[in-house]
Amino acid sequence: MSNFKEELRKVRAFAFDVDGVLSRQTMSLHPSGEPMRTINIKDGYAIQLAVKKGYPVTVITGGNSSAIKKRFTRLGVTDIYLNSYNKKKDFEDFIYKYDLDPATVLYMGDDLPDFEIMEMVGFPTCPADAVAEIKQHSRYISNINGGDGCVRDIIEQVLRLHKKWMDGDAFRW
Repeated sequence: MSNFKEELRKVRAFAFDVDGVLSRQTMSLHPSGEPMRTINIKDGYAIQLAVKKGYPVTVITGGNSSAIKKRFTRLGVTDIYLNSYNKKKDFEDFIYKYDLDPATVLYMGDDLPDFEIMEMVGFPTCPADAVAEIKQHSRYISNINGGDGCVRDIIEQVLRLHKKWMDGDAFRW
């Protein structure tokens, strides 16, 4: 098996779960019953930079909060799959839309609903606090927990390898 950094060079698109990846695994509930997620600002910065650099980016979540859509739309993400009970189907829609080879897509998930996508992509990844089955199937396990910057960790690694991290676009939102 090759070095994971060599494999990261092949990444051309990013896909992420929300709960447990872009937000912490525990969350507060609003009095209305709506989950109140905490999203890491550094993850957001890395996502918007990847979008500016021309990488297709998607979020696929079983959650159905307008706050999720609003946050990621503001970051430039146009492919947001909410209320996804069949993540594999939504992922297939994403790769079809951009004519992507799944081998060039990085996916970060943390729990069993992410497993089917992780089997499809060239670079399955997870946060440090993912469940055991996901860790076993991941090519890279961030040393950072979900919601604490693990998405920034992996996007930064890819953009650095592609020499797209520290340039003019990097210094502004």
